[in-house]
Amino acid sequence: MNKKAFIFDLDGVIVDTARYHYLAWKKIANQLGIDFTLDHNELLKGVSRVRSLDIILEIGKIDLIQEEKEQFLFQKNEDYLIYITNMNETEILPGVHKTLQFLKEKKQLIALGSASKNARPILQKTGIIDYFDAIVDGNDVTNAKPDPEVFLIAAKSLNVLPENAIVFEDSVAGIQAANIANMTSVGIGNTSILKEAKYTFEDFTAIKNPFIEFFISK
Repeated sequence: MNKKAFIFDLDGVIVDTARYHYLAWKKIANQLGIDFTLDHNELLKGVSRVRSLDIILEIGKIDLIQEEKEQFLFQKNEDYLIYITNMNETEILPGVHKTLQFLKEKKQLIALGSASKNARPILQKTGIIDYFDAIVDGNDVTNAKPDPEVFLIAAKSLNVLPENAIVFEDSVAGIQAANIANMTSVGIGNTSILKEAKYTFEDFTAIKNPFIEFFISK
């Protein structure tokens, strides 16, 4: 039996911080006179803060100098931090806690692989940071998904081969990153959007223990 690593994205997989990102980005888009919708927000899932701003500017066909970009990036993060200040365990998405507990009971390795630079405080606020054997976030990588860097670093830190890693993701870019890394991609969300995933579930309540055990025993 090969040693496995179960790697979780954060936003939209473990906690629903996607709505806070949306509110923070929408505030900036409004300042720029851009009509930023929930459909537009799908384009930002799994990508870095810098790239997210670039996408918004592309939507609005607006050019900014670097200094202006830096100001908006700072503002976005400050607004986002205000939104997440009062996060607690109630923000953990359905079925996630049960899955983490089951993996720990089975003595499996668990990692976080997220573009978020605020991953650690969020895991602390929600009371689940101790489940993770490795945490790799936006502070540890230089390349955004679909580049597989974040997942490869997570697997390496656990001394697990990429082909023995299982990745839970809610974004197209994240699924692509897992596939490029030769890892098993498990989409959490809409099947029609995450069609490149090897497996897809609406949420973690739909993932039963035999599915997890299948990977453990491989």
